Amino acid sequence: MTKKIYVIHENDDWTRHLTKRLEELNLPYETWHLDEGIVNLNEAPPEGVFYNRMSASSHTRNHRFAPELTGAVIDWLEFYGKRVLNGSNALRLELSKVKQYTQLEKYGIRVPKTVAAVGKNQIMEAAKSLNTLPFITKHNRAGKGLGVQLFYSLEALQEYLDSPAFEEPVDGITLVQQYVKSPDQHITRVEFVGGEYVYSVRVDTSEGFELCPADACQIGDLFCPVGEEPKDQMKFKIVDNSRTELIEKYQQFLKGNGIDVAGIEFIVDEEGTVYTYDVNTNTNYNSDAEEEAQKFAMLELAKLLGRELENI
Repeated sequence: MTKKIYVIHENDDWTRHLTKRLEELNLPYETWHLDEGIVNLNEAPPEGVFYNRMSASSHTRNHRFAPELTGAVIDWLEFYGKRVLNGSNALRLELSKVKQYTQLEKYGIRVPKTVAAVGKNQIMEAAKSLNTLPFITKHNRAGKGLGVQLFYSLEALQEYLDSPAFEEPVDGITLVQQYVKSPDQHITRVEFVGGEYVYSVRVDTSEGFELCPADACQIGDLFCPVGEEPKDQMKFKIVDNSRTELIEKYQQFLKGNGIDVAGIEFIVDEEGTVYTYDVNTNTNYNSDAEEEAQKFAMLELAKLLGRELENI
């Protein structure tokens, strides 16, 4: 049987950019769309290299159990000794910001003060114990800025908790977190492929929290760089990143957690303190920013998968 590259995912919009590059390089591949399916533990997997790009936001596309199915598939692949890029530990980290933050701190990377809570009453208790204003809430299993709300008082939080606008997290865990304000309203996302630094992208956050660097992020029609009426395309711009010490810490963190491909986001507050607040292991790229900079992360990823395939 011919060995192949297998791409594990649940969103065709995010996968076609990679498959296009695999085709350009004449690499044999197959995509596994895991919104539903079976895992036959009694049969060996096919020969090849497996790349996991399951998303924490899959439930927003009616793929509620895709991450759980992917977890079962990866456990099966790893049991049989298959090479899985972004394997089981990377998936667990993708699905839990609590895991992200504890692991980031383990590698000396500062994260915002955060308290996790299950239950509406406990969310209020979490906000009290955080003891800082303003603060935000967000979902533990997130993506697309899910559940992100900014509060300037405990009373405003209570009003939100009592209202129909309250969003129940898919895993039940709400995070209450210190609000970090960027003086020039931007965040930076640092992209890695094969554990190696590729580039940094500056993202303008002046229009709100829900920002996705992908071409097909489709958060409703909010803050997406493409669509029928594109916003300013320079909302996403590849920039120089002089924070070499931070990049090195990120690389140690990725290596220590078995993460091969990731985008890590940080924000700098008014005092110049850097806070890292998100790790995306199903990372996406903005084509306009890449075209301007002539740096193409999906091409680098396709090359990496090709090298991995040669090595098995």
